[in-house]
Amino acid sequence: MTTIQHLFEAHIVVANLDTSVVFYRDLLGLELGHTTPDRQASFFWIGARGCQMLGVWASGSSPQKVTGHIAFAVTVEDVLAAPQALRATGIAPLDFDGRPTDVAVVIGWMPAASVFFRDPDGHLLEYVAMLSDAPRPEWGVLTWDEWQRRQPGRSLEYSNRPIC
Repeated sequence: MTTIQHLFEAHIVVANLDTSVVFYRDLLGLELGHTTPDRQASFFWIGARGCQMLGVWASGSSPQKVTGHIAFAVTVEDVLAAPQALRATGIAPLDFDGRPTDVAVVIGWMPAASVFFRDPDGHLLEYVAMLSDAPRPEWGVLTWDEWQRRQPGRSLEYSNRPIC
């Protein structure tokens, strides 16, 4: 059983991404973490960087369309074990693009290890663990194994340190 530590992220769909960026960044004071113009999405840190995130998607660009997306913070070990643990309960583990997978992915700009899956109503759920490595947005999203190959000398020793 994976132990969920806290809610990590929530996503909303907005009518105008630029207007929403100004609202959340300039009026509410959230730190803009990353914008992906090709997906028409922006991601804001809530509180300390790496603790909680709000994803804001322009209407029609969200990967989950009319369903929601919620991410649960877990340990790196739990993310790495999640594909097999989910499959054992009859849940299909998914990669960043929604394809079935047997391995975790790393989202380079954060960086964070993740495994996705869906609830019975189709909502996209995610187990996510922030990594203490330096962000590498230029690497995009890659498998855990590829991230490890590009980070020589890294180990899981940092994975259970609480970030928040």
